[in-house]
Amino acid sequence: MRTAAALRLQIETALAHRIPSSLSPAPRTLCPLTPTGIYPIDELLQGGLPVGAITEIVGPECSGRTSFASSFAAQITQTGKVCAWIDVSNALSPESASAIGIDLSRLLWVRCGVTNTIHAPQANFSLPEKYLIAPPAKNGLHGGGFGPHPRAEVKGLSTAVSDLLRSDTITPRCAEPQRRTKVEKEIFGPNPTQSIRSTKKTLTPRKLWSKPWSRIDQALRVTDLLLQAGGFSAIILDLGSIAPEFASRIPLATWFRYRAAAERSQASILLVTQHACAKSSAGLVLRLQPAIALHDELTVSTGIEHHVEVVRERFTPTNVVPMRKLPQSNRSASWHSRTTWAGQR
Repeated sequence: MRTAAALRLQIETALAHRIPSSLSPAPRTLCPLTPTGIYPIDELLQGGLPVGAITEIVGPECSGRTSFASSFAAQITQTGKVCAWIDVSNALSPESASAIGIDLSRLLWVRCGVTNTIHAPQANFSLPEKYLIAPPAKNGLHGGGFGPHPRAEVKGLSTAVSDLLRSDTITPRCAEPQRRTKVEKEIFGPNPTQSIRSTKKTLTPRKLWSKPWSRIDQALRVTDLLLQAGGFSAIILDLGSIAPEFASRIPLATWFRYRAAAERSQASILLVTQHACAKSSAGLVLRLQPAIALHDELTVSTGIEHHVEVVRERFTPTNVVPMRKLPQSNRSASWHSRTTWAGQR
C-alpha cells in the first residue's frame, strides 16, 4: 500500500503542467504587501510595506525620507491606483515628484497652511505696488502735470487763517505756566483685579495657537476625511519638517483611530516624522540614518548612500504564529541614489 506522501507526489507530478503545487498550500502572509520600488528594502521586508496598516519612517533631515516616500508613491500611481500626499510644511516639489515617476494625475496633493486669495477669475483684487509698472513721468505744474492752478490756491485761505487765530487753538506762550497732564501708562496684559481662572482664559485664546500646531491639526482633519471617504490606496502624512515637540503632542487615540480605519479601508498609511510618535499603532517602524555622500570621483559627488533599519514589525510572512514572542534581530539594508551626471553604473 502506497503511503500518503507517495500518492501526493504522484498527483502533483501529474498535474504540474496545469496546477503547480496542487496539494501544497502556498505560504500565506498575515497582511498583503506593496513594493516600495527600492529593491534592497523590498528584499529586507520580504515584499514591501504592509497594506491596511501604519508604516512609520523615522529619521533626521537629509536621511532619504522623502525619496523613500516618493518611490512608494510612484509604485502606487504606476499601477493605476490613487495616492494622497498630505504636505504639512509645503515642501513637496511637483517637478521632482514627476521626475521620479509619480503620476501626478493620480496624486492628491494637500498643502496645509496655504490659502488662496483669489477664489474666482472675476474676483476683485489689487496687486502690490512692486508688481506694477511705474507710470511715466510727466512735466508740468508741481511735477505731475495735473496740479491745480496757482490762483485756485487762494480759495479757502481766509478760512484757514481764521481757524488758526481762534482762542481755543492759540498755543500758550513759553513764559505762561502750563498745566501738566498725567499720562497713564498703557498696560498690555490681564487686569490684576481679575481672578486666576479668568487670567488663564485670556492668555490662551485660540488665535494664539502656534502655526506648526495649526498646520498639524489641519493635516489630521484631512487624514480623517480621506480615510472616511475611501478610495485611496496610500496616504502619505509628511510631518518630517515638524519639530518633535509638536509632533509628540498628537494624542495616541488619533493613531489608533487611523489604524482601525486603515484596516477597514485597506489603505496604506505612510507616516514621515523625525521622532516616532505612533507607538503601538504602527505596524512597521523604519529608522533612517543620516545619508553618506559618495565620492567615486575625486572632486565630484556621484550620489548618496542611505541606510535603513527595521525597528519594529508586527506582520511577519509566516504561517505559524509562536505562542511566545521571539526577539527581533537587528535587520538593516542600504541603497544608493545616483546623481544624474554620474550616469548608471
